[in-house]
Amino acid sequence: MTATAQHFPSPAPLWTPHPSSGDLAIVLDRLRGWTAFDGDAVLDDVAAALDDVPPTEDDIAEIAERLSEHLMRLVTIAVAAEADKDAAAAQLIEQARTLRTEDLPGDRPMAVGYLRRMGWTAGELLERLVALCCLREVA
Repeated sequence: MTATAQHFPSPAPLWTPHPSSGDLAIVLDRLRGWTAFDGDAVLDDVAAALDDVPPTEDDIAEIAERLSEHLMRLVTIAVAAEADKDAAAAQLIEQARTLRTEDLPGDRPMAVGYLRRMGWTAGELLERLVALCCLREVA
């Protein structure tokens, strides 16, 4: 009598434990804090930053904060979609990261210049991600 090996059609999947209640709570918190990407809001803030008439001193900080958030979200989308493999996108991603680390200058003309650099970078990165089919075209 000879022993024969038993062959299975495919290996059994490895067992993975279910997430703990703490892990599920973290996921739920993140889902509750999530907001959909709004390309129109990005374009509105880009337009406000690049307008011929600079925003008022009171509006500069608010627009800069929103542009910083837009840049962070655009960089996250670009990296997740592997758009950083594109040379132009990679340069814009690096520029966005650099701008986000800088503080808003206290001097009004410098603050307007900083705001315009942020607006230009956000607009160009959005346009590049659309061209690379990472995002749908916005109005």
